[in-house]
This record gives sequence, C-alpha cells and structure tokens, in this order.
Amino acid sequence: MPRILAPVLAAGATLFLLSSTAHAHFGMVIPSREIVPDKEGANIRLNLSFSHPMEGSGMVLDRPTAFYVVMDGEKKDLAPSLQPTTVYDKQAWSADYAVARPGLYQFVMEPAPYWEPAEDCFIIHYTKTYVSAFGGEEGWDEPLGLKTEIVPLSRPFGNYTGNLFQGRVLLDGKAVAGALVEVEYFNREQNYQSPDEVFITQAVKADANGVFSYAIPFAGWWGFAALSTSTEKIAHEGNPKEVELGAVLWSHFVDPVRK
Repeated sequence: MPRILAPVLAAGATLFLLSSTAHAHFGMVIPSREIVPDKEGANIRLNLSFSHPMEGSGMVLDRPTAFYVVMDGEKKDLAPSLQPTTVYDKQAWSADYAVARPGLYQFVMEPAPYWEPAEDCFIIHYTKTYVSAFGGEEGWDEPLGLKTEIVPLSRPFGNYTGNLFQGRVLLDGKAVAGALVEVEYFNREQNYQSPDEVFITQAVKADANGVFSYAIPFAGWWGFAALSTSTEKIAHEGNPKEVELGAVLWSHFVDPVRK
C-alpha cells in the first residue's frame, strides 16, 4: 500500500466507525397505560428517560427543565413529583399521576440540554405522549405551543398495528418543510433484533407542509423524532455549539384481540 494512502484510509475507517455506531437518541415519556377505561386503572406511572430505544441502551437524563400535563387547556406542573429511577441502567425519572376525570391528558417533558461529544452539539428533545381517560379524546390534533412539536394527524392512541400514522412537524408554530423524522421502536423486552444496523432507526421526510407518514409494522410503543437545528447556540468550554432540537411523540399500537 502506498504510504500516502495509509493515513487517508485510516481516517476514513475511523469516520466510518463513528458514523456506524452513532444511532438516534430519543427523549422518552412512557406511561404505564395510554387508555384509562375505569377508575380501577386511574393511577398511572410515567417513566422519563433519554435512550436508544431499539437497541436497549440508555443515557443519563438530568432532572428535566420542565414536566407537566395539559388537560382541557389547563397546564399542571408535575416536576415536583419526579422521583429518580433508572432506565437501561442510566439515570432516569418517574412520576405517579392519578387521573381524576374524563379527558385527554397530554404529558410533556422538556429536558436540560444534553451535551453529545460524538456530534459536537447539544440535544434538547421536547417529548410528549397522550393518555385518554374514561373515553375523553378531544384535542389530540391541536398544538400545545412547544418550541418544536409533532401535531398528530392520526389519533395518537387506540391504534392497531399496521395503521398508517401521520403527523405535522412544527417549529416555532410553523410547519417545517422537508423535516427529517426518525422513527424507533421501544424494544423494552428485547424481543426483536435488527437484521442490520441500518434498520435500527427508520427515517422518513416530511412534505412541503411538514406532514410525514409511517406504517407501523408491529405492536408496541413507537417514537417519532423530528429534528431541526436551533438558531441559538449554547456555550461548551467557552465555545458556542449548535443545538439539535427534537420534536418527539410517543404512541402505542396494539394487535386486535382474537376470540
């Protein structure tokens, strides 16, 4: 091998290794149930984490900047109820919540900025999920006014496996044309193995109106993360660094019950 090529090939191999081992990060807010049919199931637990959900590996989630629930337009701060826990052996948080009346409960987490050395940037994933209680479901298609968010165009609960899920990506209240949306399955029990690394994180692009679609292949919790770059930077060791903004939505899909 010519000597001049050796460092070039070595550098290329290093870049390939870094790119092939860097997979999608997902803010996660997972309730113990997304549908509350009666008062017996009114007490739910929510687990908050920052993870690689398909691979089953976690990252440290510092105490979130904000955690709250919105119901009938009313916002209630849930941050004081957060308790430390672990997800995938990494620091995470949990909270218990008692559903009191019929309605749609939208749970939102805004994490502290996460420094990712491999990408030389900070990451902030605005993460939300939905719980329908006692038949209430009004308002699931309305934005909450987050910095960035996915507004469902398909009802984000009560869905069968195989349904086509659609959402619209917003940034500062405006549709994001051509937004990249990463999709991953919460492989909680590690029942599935990807045939190749490229399958771990699915990817779709939004259209000119910020609308994306994804057909759900198997049952469980699925996360959708629409990524954009903030116009503001955060200093790290005295240097301004870019901030990746993620609009993350989690939704549960089930198989029909056979008689």
